[in-house]
Amino acid sequence: MDRTSAIDRLAKRLQGASTAANWDLLELAVRELAPQLTLLVASGAWSAPERAALARLRAAHDGAARACAGAADTLQVRLEEMGSNKEGWMAYALVGELEPCETAR
Repeated sequence: MDRTSAIDRLAKRLQGASTAANWDLLELAVRELAPQLTLLVASGAWSAPERAALARLRAAHDGAARACAGAADTLQVRLEEMGSNKEGWMAYALVGELEPCETAR
């Protein structure tokens, strides 16, 4: 097995999922990362090209972590906006409930 290619495939999977904001696929890729690396490490010492591939994998993982943090920050801002407008949303909903239906008139 070519470990450099295998490591690069792992990195591309992380990059693709985080770029697409496919959080389900990213979660799966991250969950499978440790078992796959465990299998790869069983083949012995890392060569220079393999260590370079591992550095690319680390960079892809770091990028995915930043993408997740950015998405979480964006979601937090949106939730805070919704929370601050909660009273307005509730008032709007109540007005709709208090108005008679057109068919009831």
